[in-house]
Amino acid sequence: MALTIAGEELKKRNEELERELEESLEREERMKIELKRSREGLRVAEEAEERLCFQLGELEAEAVDQARIYRDQVLDLTDRLEAAQKFLQSTSFSQ
Repeated sequence: MALTIAGEELKKRNEELERELEESLEREERMKIELKRSREGLRVAEEAEERLCFQLGELEAEAVDQARIYRDQVLDLTDRLEAAQKFLQSTSFSQ
């Protein structure tokens, strides 16, 4: 009788352990899938960051070029204005 009870307890414990093992394996599989998704998301984010950095570099270079063009235009207009002022001053004195 005692052996039967001990055997039944062992069988119950074994079933419990098997159930826990199965749950643990299922949880592990879910975690693997979640890890795979996270890695894929990270890869996509890193690629997007690289593209954005490249685009930012291009925009910065374009902004520098535009600033140089604008500066050259301002200098040209300043020179023209100065020449026009000198011309006006020279013509107003000669009259």
